[in-house]
Amino acid sequence: MRVKTTVPSKRRKNKLLKQTKGFWGQRKNVYRRAKETLLRSLAFSYRDRKAKKRTMRSLWISRINAALREEGYTYSKFIHTLKTKDIHLDRKILAEMASEHPDKFKQLLNSIN
Repeated sequence: MRVKTTVPSKRRKNKLLKQTKGFWGQRKNVYRRAKETLLRSLAFSYRDRKAKKRTMRSLWISRINAALREEGYTYSKFIHTLKTKDIHLDRKILAEMASEHPDKFKQLLNSIN
């Protein structure tokens, strides 16, 4: 008896084409092009989820540094002082304090000096 694979293959192709919705040209509706593009896009997604963490950290550092320079401090000395005083605040929280609550950030600066 001949095995017909029409339904599973059609399902597999439709599943892939559903994921390529919004792509441009043949990349959204021609199976071969769509598959190549989808694999590439998933690789970029994986890579950029890792890169996002580095980007956000550098953004937080820039924000902290800008707030510190207004007060006449440097970033490196500030971080060193926090570590010697055993204050455990991560850069995300410090950046949020610097931009959203500058008065609290100034209190922190005054308390460590």
